[in-house]
Formats: sequence, C-alpha cells, structure tokens
Amino acid sequence: MLDFKIFIVEDDKWYGNLLEHYLSQNPDYEVTLIGSGKECLAQLHRKPDLITIDFGLPDMNGEELYRKIKQAQPNVPVIIISAQEKITTAVDLLKMGAEDYLVKDENTQQLLWKAIIRLRENQSLKNEITQLKAELKTRYDYSISIVGKSPALQAVFRLIDKAAGSMINVSITGETGTGKELVAKAVHYNSARSGHPYVAVNMAAIPKELVESELFGYEKGAFTGAQNRKIGRFEEANGGTLFLDEIGEMDLNIQSKLLRVLQEKELIRLGGNSKIKLDFRLVVATHKNLADEVKKGNFREDLYYRIVGLPIALPPLRERKDDLLLLTQFFLSNYCKENKIPEIRVSPAGREKLLTYNYPGNIRELKSVIELAAVMSENNIIEPDDITFLSGNNHDVDTVLNTELTLREYTRLIIRNYLKRYNDNVLLVAEKLDIGKSTIYKMLQTGEIEGA
Repeated sequence: MLDFKIFIVEDDKWYGNLLEHYLSQNPDYEVTLIGSGKECLAQLHRKPDLITIDFGLPDMNGEELYRKIKQAQPNVPVIIISAQEKITTAVDLLKMGAEDYLVKDENTQQLLWKAIIRLRENQSLKNEITQLKAELKTRYDYSISIVGKSPALQAVFRLIDKAAGSMINVSITGETGTGKELVAKAVHYNSARSGHPYVAVNMAAIPKELVESELFGYEKGAFTGAQNRKIGRFEEANGGTLFLDEIGEMDLNIQSKLLRVLQEKELIRLGGNSKIKLDFRLVVATHKNLADEVKKGNFREDLYYRIVGLPIALPPLRERKDDLLLLTQFFLSNYCKENKIPEIRVSPAGREKLLTYNYPGNIRELKSVIELAAVMSENNIIEPDDITFLSGNNHDVDTVLNTELTLREYTRLIIRNYLKRYNDNVLLVAEKLDIGKSTIYKMLQTGEIEGA
C-alpha cells in the first residue's frame, strides 16, 4: 500500500519525468508530477507528505510558492531544486524552514533520494518521541500507575500533586515494597522537568569504594583504570530529577560531599579542576527513620534538613486493605495481558484468604503472590489452595529443606530470596543475614546470584 505522497513541481517535463521515474522505484512512494505552482496549490487538499519545487517556475518563483504552501499546510516538508547555485537564496529558504536546497546536476537524483530517506527517518523518530511522551504521561497518571482509593493513598496523591507543582526536594519514606520509586517517578513525570532526565541511583546497591566516582564522575587518568572520562549521575540528571534510593545507607563522607553539591549547585569530577554547574531536583527515599539516624550519629543533621523538603510517607499494605482487591485485579489483568491468556478471576473464598494476610513484603509481595496463584489456578479461577504466601510460610520452608542441595546452593537461594524481598539492598540483606556485604557483592559480580 502506498503510504508516502510526493509532489514534484517541475515545468521541465523531461526532467520531471526523470525524477518521477527514479523515485517511483520505491513502491512505498506515490509520486505525482505537477507542472506549475498554481496546480500544486490546487492539489494541496490531497495532503502530500513531501513537495519538491523547482525554484524557476514560469508562473511564480520558488520563494513565493514556498510561502503559499506553508500558509496552507505549515507542516509539510519542502525541498527546493534549482538550476543555479544561489547561496544567498538557499540560505534564506533554509532559514525560512525549507527541508533542503538541491542544485540540478548529475547528483541531484541521488541527493534527493537520500534527503527523502533522512526526512522519513527524522519523522519516524519524532513520531516515536511523541508516542513515548504520551506513554510516559499515561504510565504515571496517578489513577493508572498507583492503584488504590483508600484514604491513606488519597493523602499521598495530594502530596504528589503539591510536589509535582513545585521544585522543592522530596523525601519518600516507607517499608520495602510500598512503591517509593513509583512515587518518585510520578513526581518527576508530572512536573515541569518531565521532559528532562530522570536518573535513579540505589545507594545500597553500590559498593562504598565506588559511590564517589558513580555520583561525581571522573576525568581520564584520575586513578588506575580510569582510561576515559566518565560522567557522574549528578551530571546525568542535569535539568531533570535525581532519585537517590535508600539514602540512609550513604556513607558519612559522601554525605558531606552531597551537602556541598546541594549548597553550591556545582561539582568537580574526580581528578579534575573545572567546576560544573548543576540544576537538578532531588528526590530521596529510605525505609529508615532519618531523624532517628541523625540522633544515632549515622546521618548528618545539616544534610537531613537540606533533603527532607516535602516528606511523603507511604502506608504499608496492611493499612490499605481497602486497596488490596483493587491491586489484586490490577496485577491479574496485567499478568493475563502479558501472557496473552483469558481473564482470570479470584473466587470469593480466595478473596477472603487474601484479606487475612498482612503482607510484610507489601505491594511487591502481593504481586508475586497473585502471579504465582494465577499459574497454579485451574479453569481461570483462583481458589484458596492456589494462594501461597511467600513470607513466614512453614510449608514452603519444609519444601525447600526437603530438597537435597549443597550448603552453597542453600546460601545462594537464601541470599537471592532476601535480595528480592529487600529490593537489592545489599547492606540491609547483609545485616539481616549477619554476613559480610563483600560476600554478596562478589556473588553478584560473578553472576553466581542475580539481583531482583
């Protein structure tokens, strides 16, 4: 099917036929040869995708025709083809918005072919960007991305609205699995900075010795192994939003450097001398109580007051039982769409079982429970026996222990489970399991275990 209409406006019929024949070799092009400017204007109702015009037409010159085309259809691209190389005319037309200016010679056909390909690629890219922006806007629409109608969640929505309408720093607190990063994205993509970068950094997932270079970047030769310049996360977020997840795990030394960046709005890369100006909005998240961490001496008081900004506390799922069945349906619908299977429902008895559990892993745990139940269900209905709770379930523990594994395999299984439960927070998992964090980092680096 022809999908790209090209008007060739050319009074030299032989040359026009040459261009028409050449471009028609692409079966996607519908090429129309037009002999005058007036005829071109009369056919604009056909909505061409591209117009090439001869600058020396008998009834009007190229500039006059160009202006009239743009008045009628401002978005249609126009390529000027001239018998003479008039630099000043070419520059003027290109400044007015002409797509290209080609001189008639032995290379014109090939240059026109390439210009059309480039034009279509650029148009495709613009359409893709427009579509992605629309998807992002939809994706982070509160009613779609953050599911729930409970009073506790409505209070969170009101705070997100206030945060999105200002440039104030935002601090998000809540238990693991309550959706802190989703809220951070909602703030960014509904703010005036939505067209700029959103950069997320999980402080708990970066080894202490790499944090500074990750955040600040470095110059070539700054240290052994620094073979090229690296842009840090602060610079990546310039103009947009920097989200520092699990900021409560940040080392005190890095805290002081972060404070300086926030105060001065500038940084110096490791190994460099030049000051780099910054403009970003900071959003932080933690499962810890930072005020308590300040009292314990684990977090700088001056940094705490600098980053707290607008605090948003996310309620645990056990305090949102009104939303639990809505979330269940949301996860089930997504699961069925992704797997291209018929709709799955939860029986009344199944809903009762879901409502009796406290979900220590919060929304992330509920999602895992529902997806597993969908796999186990028969006849597209989830019954109580299909529902397995993943935390504190003795039956599941017995099943694992009755499986013959090596100690190393059990270790991998336990660490992988904890990383999934605690959102790849290596320091927290090391603390919970009472093992060295280097053990976990090494297993992640070697691929012996994978993060959540």
